[in-house]
Amino acid sequence: MAAVVAVVPFAAVAELARVLLAKGPADNGAAWKVAGVAAGALLLWLVLNTAAGAIAHAADLDFQLSVRRRLVDKLGRVPLGWFTDRGAGGIGKAVQHDVDTMHHLVAHSLLNLTASVVTPLATLVYLFVVDWRMALILMIPLVIGVGLFVRMMMTLDAQTAAYEQAQERIVSRVIEFVEGIAVVKMFGQARRAHQQYAQAADDFTTFFIAWISKGYRATAASALILGPVTILLTVLVGGTALITSGSLDPLDLLPFAILGLSVAAPLQALDFHGHDMEMAGLAAKRVGTLLVAPELAIPDAPRRPEADAGVRVEMSGVEFAYDTDRPVLSGIDLVLEPGSVTALVGTSGSGKSTLAKLLPRFFDPTAGTVTAGGVDLRDIASDQLYRLVSFVLQDVQLLDASVRDNIRLARPDADGETVRRAARAAAIGRRIEELPHGYDSMVGTEIRFSGGEAQRVSIARAILADTPIVVLDEATAHADPESEALIQDALSELAVGRTVLVVAHRLASVVGVDRIVVLEQGRMAEQGTHEELLAADGRYARMWRLQEQAGAEDTEDPAVLAGMTKEEGR
Repeated sequence: MAAVVAVVPFAAVAELARVLLAKGPADNGAAWKVAGVAAGALLLWLVLNTAAGAIAHAADLDFQLSVRRRLVDKLGRVPLGWFTDRGAGGIGKAVQHDVDTMHHLVAHSLLNLTASVVTPLATLVYLFVVDWRMALILMIPLVIGVGLFVRMMMTLDAQTAAYEQAQERIVSRVIEFVEGIAVVKMFGQARRAHQQYAQAADDFTTFFIAWISKGYRATAASALILGPVTILLTVLVGGTALITSGSLDPLDLLPFAILGLSVAAPLQALDFHGHDMEMAGLAAKRVGTLLVAPELAIPDAPRRPEADAGVRVEMSGVEFAYDTDRPVLSGIDLVLEPGSVTALVGTSGSGKSTLAKLLPRFFDPTAGTVTAGGVDLRDIASDQLYRLVSFVLQDVQLLDASVRDNIRLARPDADGETVRRAARAAAIGRRIEELPHGYDSMVGTEIRFSGGEAQRVSIARAILADTPIVVLDEATAHADPESEALIQDALSELAVGRTVLVVAHRLASVVGVDRIVVLEQGRMAEQGTHEELLAADGRYARMWRLQEQAGAEDTEDPAVLAGMTKEEGR
């Protein structure tokens, strides 16, 4: 409505000119009436335009709230393993930036697009009423200009995907160059790395120029034809021809001279509104991808396993595959008795971490069952499951919160003494107490823990959670010897009385566990105690001898662990 009313003041100016320039004495009453209509239309346009903006922004706020709630609800129901396959940046971009991008579409772009289409149409209707021949003359540059614009958009849109891929390539080179600068300098390859980056920049420039060149001529021609000079010249030439032939009253030329420009100007803005809509469309696709992510199955009638005397874990016929035909795990039959410690060992890629992550339901098995206390994990409600299972991973995630809140993440109501006991048990209490603000120190701003320290904070968190089942996935993988000793002490404290599953590369760190399971290509190759496996002289015994001979308990070379000599591995 505002877009239609916007035409009235301009039409009123033309009508006012008719009244004032008419033959004979001017009709002051009619003139004031036209001026009143123009002023009233201007006021009405202001009211309607403000109302349109308010309605659009109210709708946008509703829309953003709805989408963000749906996203957060969805992210709370997808498997934890889904997050490990995606960076936090991409998820955060969808939740925040992409929703903001759609804000411009709902609150601004649609209003502007409506005005850019409706106002010219309303103007043309009025001008056709004044004189259809002049209206057709005015349409000539409009049709040509819009045609060139549409052609240009089709040409550029056809290669939009290629443009985005070119951008991704150069961004990847930039990140690679910046992140790897220390390494390439150390090995004297800085010049080569810079050349690769420079080549990527040159390739992008070449592509961009070629891409833009296909449309800039049409863009320039469209802008020239829809420009005010061209429109006015067309109106004056066409109007002069009709006036001199006696087919047009000179006063009828005024509406076209005044309103002709208001037809072309909004059309030129379509380019910007189209770009906003395209960006919003891409953002909507990314958000839509998140909204259709696979969800963790929620039981209709949740069951609760008994955990009074510990929790027995049993895996029967377990198989798992990451969206491929090749299973990562197959034929897994494993029982974890309450109060026992079971270690998973094997070469890199043998499926150790994947098997361990089935317990906290990072994934559900594609075949078989995993039970805790006799209840299938898929029949346990998520909040109840994480009261049964806690996990300490090699890549520790600490929140931008106080140390106290990081430790009591699983039990926000835990008192200060309980938090301190958990920290002392994890061998991190003294370090925290030495901080300027102690347990109230803010992680990320006031304190940045080393890898080993962060790992012990994570262990304190698991100790405080006090779950009967604990999963440890290479918890000492990146620790220095001193930190590793402290972490091992903390893990020993954590394991007391619990059902523990450990993933380890250092065989010496699991010598004393109750049972060792050797995985090979997703299958259980051997199992038993350290002594039993050495006596069997199988794969475990070979791995043990190789680590002893190499004198490197921290080796992760799959070729060496598979039984090759170092030279063969090279």
